[in-house]
Amino acid sequence: MKSMFTSSSSTFVKITAFSLLSFSLFFLFKHFSLSSTTTAQSHHLSFFNSTPTTNPSTPPPPQPPPPPPAAVLERTGIVNEMGVMTDEFTVGEFDEELIKSVVANVNGGGNEKDRGESDVIRKVVKFEKFRFCDESMGNYIPCLDNVDSVSRFNSSEKGGNYERHCPENGKKLDCLVPRPKGYKIHIPWPKSRDEVWFDNVPRLVEEKGEGNWISRKDDKFIFRGNGPQFIPSTDRYLDQISKMVPEIAFGQHTRVVLDIDSGVANFGAYLINRNVTTLSISPKYVGENQIQFALERGVPAMLASFGGTHRLPFSSQAFDLIHCSRCRINWTNHDGILLLEANRILRGGGYFVWESKAVNEGELIEQWREMEDLTSKICWDLVNKEGYLAIWQKPLNNSCYLNRDRDVMTPSLCDTTDNPDEIWYVNAKACITRLPENGYGANITNWPARLHSPPERLFTIKMDAFNSRRELYKADSKYWNDIVSGYIGAFHMNELNLRNIMDMKAGYGGFAAALLDFEVNSWVMNVVPVSGSNTLPVIFDRGLIGVIHDWCEPFDTYPRTYDMLNAAGLFSVEQKRCNISSIVMEMDRILRPGGRVYVRDITSVINELEEIAKAVGWVTFVFDSGEGPHSNWKLLTCEKRL
Repeated sequence: MKSMFTSSSSTFVKITAFSLLSFSLFFLFKHFSLSSTTTAQSHHLSFFNSTPTTNPSTPPPPQPPPPPPAAVLERTGIVNEMGVMTDEFTVGEFDEELIKSVVANVNGGGNEKDRGESDVIRKVVKFEKFRFCDESMGNYIPCLDNVDSVSRFNSSEKGGNYERHCPENGKKLDCLVPRPKGYKIHIPWPKSRDEVWFDNVPRLVEEKGEGNWISRKDDKFIFRGNGPQFIPSTDRYLDQISKMVPEIAFGQHTRVVLDIDSGVANFGAYLINRNVTTLSISPKYVGENQIQFALERGVPAMLASFGGTHRLPFSSQAFDLIHCSRCRINWTNHDGILLLEANRILRGGGYFVWESKAVNEGELIEQWREMEDLTSKICWDLVNKEGYLAIWQKPLNNSCYLNRDRDVMTPSLCDTTDNPDEIWYVNAKACITRLPENGYGANITNWPARLHSPPERLFTIKMDAFNSRRELYKADSKYWNDIVSGYIGAFHMNELNLRNIMDMKAGYGGFAAALLDFEVNSWVMNVVPVSGSNTLPVIFDRGLIGVIHDWCEPFDTYPRTYDMLNAAGLFSVEQKRCNISSIVMEMDRILRPGGRVYVRDITSVINELEEIAKAVGWVTFVFDSGEGPHSNWKLLTCEKRL
């Protein structure tokens, strides 16, 4: 009996203990949950509010007001062909089979044939390392050193042997142009204006009375800053021009200048200090490479033939002033076609400066009379003449042309159907280019306001949008300001000694404008590809320089010209037209050792470009775009190390 009682008591105690333990755990768990919730809420609030938490004994704070209602969009729709937002549109029919196939592929389905084709598309081709060319090709320019084509021209009378004659398919450059022995990273600007490394510019130094512009000192070439023929200093020469015509106003009214047959570009080098961008051009003369000297100095320059059969690669009304000193051009030959081409690219109201013996030499009086006669026929006004210097001004409108004497038959006005901005492989014409009746091109603001003021010729560009162009222009400027700000912050772009820069798909010139905004010590060649809209007039109206070009062909410049190449959305367009590996090899040819390449494009293109860049020998990095890792756009950065 005792044993039985003891057993029952033991069971009762166990049950009682288990019940008490259960209730204890329940209250502990409830207390812990409330405490945790309160603590979490307290931490969450303190992240947004620096006010200290109140004592639990105080009454709770009032509830915060409810969040404001979400903003209601007043209007949605699409942009129609006039560039205006509209909600009148038709949704087309969709292909159910296409939708099913997309879903199947996403889920890993689809037949073997579809998967095989998809794999081919996604596959990135591997490239073998490209070989180096022979050392004799160290200065090779494909479209100007094409011996087979150039040899067909028996005479340079019309400049045909100075123009582009690109190699045919099968004869294009298939190797990497080598750098000269002893090549060094270029001297930084502005010191490079006055001296460059001797080994960087291979040439036979010929002392032949070139105005003593260049001399050699140890391992450097020294530039003395001499002025043209009869003036000892370039700065004094610029002062003389300013005194003769104060309205020229370098750095304000006159921002963009063309210097023809410029020698080693002293004129442009010294105008930089006066806030003027001068593009120096010259043909590729045999035995001379003065444009290469200019580029090595860090002065804007390119090879271009003023005297060939084709229009120059610049838009109409591009330059505020054109300068010709000691240039080897007879402006009155061939019905004055060369001066008429200068007239096409000179802005309405712009100036033509001619420094020549013919201005003041008795034995050349006939040449001067011919020049006077031609300039009067095209309505240029001789505003001043002093010593060997003459300065003309182009009219602002067509009234003078239309009111010429009836006996003045030539040169005639160009036909109304002529488009002066059609320039790629278009023949120069011996006629006077008409100025727009609305004054577009001539009515521009002074520098620096013109850099960001939307120019009137923005509305002449052939593109889909119309009314929204100003908004697109401003959005482009903001976009590139954000990009350049990122480049400076992440890559320290402003510390990389990048002087000569090219934007390979320039658009409105937003990249170049952003570099000016951030005071990057460089100049930019803005290239407008023929595969897109011709925005070159807008670029020049902003006070920038640029050219039209087809990237399926080589660019007319010496090897080792640019410190940086920028290409945004270029390759995804050009891959439909030509082999992008050829474009990369051309980029390597014109890129200086130590230079950088920044490419923004869709992921599939970036993957292929990375492989080509490695085959060229560049060091590559791929970054996500600002939209994040899942964006279809990536950034490829490359470095061509010395």
